[in-house]
Amino acid sequence: MNLLNQTKPILQCKQRGLYCKEFPGFLSLYLKIAGKTIYSGIYSCLDQVFVIWGLISAAIFITAQFSPISWTTQAIIWSILTLAGTLSMVILTYFWVQVKQIQWILYTWVIIMVGGVILTDCGIFLGWVHILANLSHLWLGLCGLGYLITGWGVNSRALLLTGLLHLLGIAILPYVIGWQFLATGLIMLASLLLLAETRWDIDLPLAGGEGVGK
Repeated sequence: MNLLNQTKPILQCKQRGLYCKEFPGFLSLYLKIAGKTIYSGIYSCLDQVFVIWGLISAAIFITAQFSPISWTTQAIIWSILTLAGTLSMVILTYFWVQVKQIQWILYTWVIIMVGGVILTDCGIFLGWVHILANLSHLWLGLCGLGYLITGWGVNSRALLLTGLLHLLGIAILPYVIGWQFLATGLIMLASLLLLAETRWDIDLPLAGGEGVGK
């Protein structure tokens, strides 16, 4: 595996023909107004997971930033949303990761998400002050770690850079005191939507020795 010698663009526009071949169950979306197509998009199982997590992340951190809802109530809502997102991720990607022989990456993300929920709930319900005071740091760190592991596992510079962006986000949190939840939500949302709307570099070695891309 050599990330530096890749000639494939880190991000590029999606190509419908390749998506049809690589993701038989992809989702097509069209938005038309007065018979004119305003938006057209195709979303693989991975893209759909990115969109779901983007919406969940935005809902969680924007609520934390602006809502007067109590922390305990928010913790319950966050836990339900995160576990629902994790279940959706497993359902949408399980067949694909089996075909590509990278089930371990899916299991890693499940551990990260469930572990994050447990730590967050302990911070809120058990009064673990250090965790409660650093929830943005915790989730940016966990997601950054997940992206780095995934990027290494599938040989993707795009995912490695996304992981580094999340870790860089931790470094800027002290400069946005009072807006840390909003900043965290925006970093996560922007990253996920960018990955969902583009075709990123990925090179998965299969049993036959061939590499395939997203």
